Order: sequence, then structure tokens, then C-alpha cells
Amino acid sequence: MAQKPLPGSERHPMRGARAVGRTAGDQRLEATVVVRRRDPEGLRAHVADLAQGRPRAPMTHDAFAAAYGAAPEDLERVAAFAQTHGLAVVQTHAARRSVVLSGSVAQFEAAFGVELSDFEFDGGSYRGRTGALHVPEDLNKVIEAVLGLDNRPAAKPHFRIRQDAAAAPTAFTPIEVAELYGFPAGDGVGQTVALIELGGGYKPADLQTYFKGLGVTAPKVTALSVDHAKNAPTGSADGPDGEVMLDIEVVGAVAPGAAIGVYFAPNTDAGFLDAITTAAHDQANKPSVISISWGGPESSWTAQAMTSFDSAFQDAAVLGITVLVASGDNGSTDGLSDGAQHVDFPASSPHATGCGGTRLTAKGAVLEAEQVWNDGADGGAGGGGVSATFALPTWQAGLAATAADGAATPLARRGVPDVAGDADPDSGYEVRVDGQDTVIGGTSAVAPLWAGLIARINAASGARAGFINPALYKSPQALHDITVGDNGAFEAAKGWDACTGLGTPNGAAVAAALKA
Repeated sequence: MAQKPLPGSERHPMRGARAVGRTAGDQRLEATVVVRRRDPEGLRAHVADLAQGRPRAPMTHDAFAAAYGAAPEDLERVAAFAQTHGLAVVQTHAARRSVVLSGSVAQFEAAFGVELSDFEFDGGSYRGRTGALHVPEDLNKVIEAVLGLDNRPAAKPHFRIRQDAAAAPTAFTPIEVAELYGFPAGDGVGQTVALIELGGGYKPADLQTYFKGLGVTAPKVTALSVDHAKNAPTGSADGPDGEVMLDIEVVGAVAPGAAIGVYFAPNTDAGFLDAITTAAHDQANKPSVISISWGGPESSWTAQAMTSFDSAFQDAAVLGITVLVASGDNGSTDGLSDGAQHVDFPASSPHATGCGGTRLTAKGAVLEAEQVWNDGADGGAGGGGVSATFALPTWQAGLAATAADGAATPLARRGVPDVAGDADPDSGYEVRVDGQDTVIGGTSAVAPLWAGLIARINAASGARAGFINPALYKSPQALHDITVGDNGAFEAAKGWDACTGLGTPNGAAVAAALKA
């Protein structure tokens, strides 16, 4: 049967990478096939209601799978297609709409009409491809994405270790930051916060020492394996361990009564997506909040990957799960040097809450001032700007992005971030990583900080906050508006801006806004 290009699957080599030869045909790999959902119009209507602030009770997992999961016959067609090419079906999940396939490079090349090559770049190597994937004509509308054939690193963690902790003037425990932001009382009991991690790990002894030092009971932390990845500490705070420990310690300090599920996955587009969908559809642990501190410039992603991630966040919204994502630590360029402005994905998904960064100044227990975090190219700055991919959400209609020269341009597409929090390493968080006490900043700290806040709010109200963006944009007074500073091309302004979004939380007011 004739094959057709799979829309949105086009790939280009990583910047600076060079091909060094074809990938060995007998090399084994796994890939994730994303299948269309049944009743996509029904899901769009459901999500539109949420975006308009219309009350919709969170769906149960079983009801969601029956209404909006993959149809059994579509899953069977993909399995039959795989069998004809000698590919094994490792896992099928209707609610996640995913089929995980296993086989050799040669089998995948024949199945999807692609050639895989080995690439090298400064800092590593990967198995990759160029051009589009191809699928049989009768599956062209059934298969929405095929991820994992290209295993380049999909994302980077968004944290910054303070280089001279002794010389810097200020650092805070997560508990102190929560108090400065007026978080409502509570410990998140009964909630589960999911952390998505694409490498590294944690050491339980470090967690016990850290929480004992804070005077709080250590939360229940469970490592959950996705696509064979595991809790695997590297022993280096500068690596992914710094991200994993920061996330756990911020959430655990702010909401020690909440359970924390750490979903470890490979740092590939397939691993990243599988971690998100596994967490969202986890009927055993039932997370009510997902915190993500990894990402990369929109331009580094395929269209099929971005569509699949955004669709997964829509699943989460319908299930009543709040998704919080760090907006990046490289200002308005997102670390690229092409002369253009870029936003970080998945923070730019309109169905996630993008979390930007500030520098916080306090006197005792009183928050004195905040401004946009911007320590320059080497020191980092909060990510933010305007998406090149996603349409303008209804709840951002009428807003404008203020450029560094003061000119305000009405938003034509999704603006990032939505909210902010303390992120500057010079006003960073006291944490413990691989046996060492240190101070870490970055927007990576902001997503778990907000996750802890939402866990407290959910526990106190007895209900899931779910998709919080529409409610927050209707109640901007629930946040501290940041009006000083810039992140490069954009500057802070009254109201929403492309540096700190609506601002930093006034915790009690945020709780009231989400209950309204």
C-alpha cells in the first residue's frame, strides 16, 4: 500500500550536529505511536467550556477513556500494521492513545519510510533522521504522531545553581518563600503531585536530612519508571540531580502532606510525552497537579510533538489536573543566537500554566520588592514572549506584550508566561543535592512552588483546581503585579507582561479566585 508523509513529522539535524553514518540496522529501539482520539469535537467543546470558565466537573479516568480515548479498532489497526513489519507491541493504552512498539532499526525504517543515521554534536550523540515519516494511506488519519525514532535530547532542566553561595546576600527556604507569598495554611494532605524528570535522581537519605533540617515531616516520595528509566542519581548537583532534588524539596517543603510521584523518563520526545500521559492517566497515584521544569525552544520541536503534548495537557484539564511548567532561564531568546525571540515549550502550550521568574527582596517575613529576574546572558533571565506556534487563548484576548522600548503590541498568539515566582539564584532556594547544601534558582523552582500552592488549595477545598489559567486571568488582583525589569526584548508593565505574566502569587487571594 502507498505511504503518505505524516503531517508535522518533519525533522532537521540539531544545530551544530553532523551525520557520521547510518545507524546499524540491528540496533533495537522503542517508539511511541499516538493514535487519534474518538470524538475530538466533544473534547474541544469540553475544553472550550473550561477556557470560558464554565463549571465542568473533572471526569473520571474510565469515563474519559470511554469518551475521548482511542477507539479499540484504531489501536488494533496500528497493531496489525506493526505485525506486518515484524514490530512487537510493548504496550497499548486507550486513554493515553498510545501504542509503544519495539523492533530493529531496519524494521522501523521499512515501516515508516525513513532512514536513521548517527549524529554527533558538541556534548553528545544521537540517533536521528531528516525529513518526514511515512505511514500507509489508510492509517494517515489514524496515526497522529510517531515519536522516539529520533532520540536526540528533547529538553533541558531550567535551574541555576548560585555560584558563590557564601558571597550572595540572600537565600530562602521554600517555606519562607511560601510565607512571603501568603500561602494559605495547610500541607496538601490527600493530594499527589507528579514531577516529570528526564534524568538524574534523588537519594532518600538526602531528603530525610533536608526535611529534618526544615522541621517538617518528610513527604512520601515514590519513583515511577516510564520507558525503562529509573531513579539514577549521577552524583553531580550541576547535572539533572539538581533538578530532581530541587523539585522534590520545594514541593515537599511547601506541601509535606502531599504524596510526590517522580516520573522518570528518557530525555527524548517520546519519553517526555510518555511521562506526561502516564502521570495524567495514572489511576493508582491519581495526581491532581503535574509540575514540569524541563523544556526547549519551540523551534527545536516537531509539530507532531507539540500537538501531542498540548493534547495531553487538554486531557489533564478535563481530568481536573493542574499543569505547571517552567518558562525557561534564558530570557526572551530562550538561549538561541539567531537574532529572533523564542519562547520555551512546553510552557507555551495554552493548556499549561507557564511559570516565569523574579528576583525577590524581603525584610524578615515581609516581601519588600520584586522585579523581573535578569542577571544577563551568563547569569540567566526568566523566559517569556509570544509563541510562534499556538493561537491566542480566549483568556488572553485584549492583552499586549510590552517591548523593551516601551512599545505595547497586542498579542496575536499565545503569550508566555502566565504567572511567576522567585527564581533569581541571588534570592534562591536553600536545598540539598547529593550530600551538599546549596542554593538554586531558575524557573525550575517556580513550577514546583506553584504546585505546592495548588496542592494546599486542593486539600483545603476538597476539590481539584484543574485548569487554572481562565480563573487567574479573570482575577489578576490575586497576584502581585511586577512592573520593574526586563528579560531582554520585553519589559515588565502594569498588568500581564511577557516577563512575569500576571505576577507572583498572593496565596490566599489565589485560593479565593480558584474557588470562585
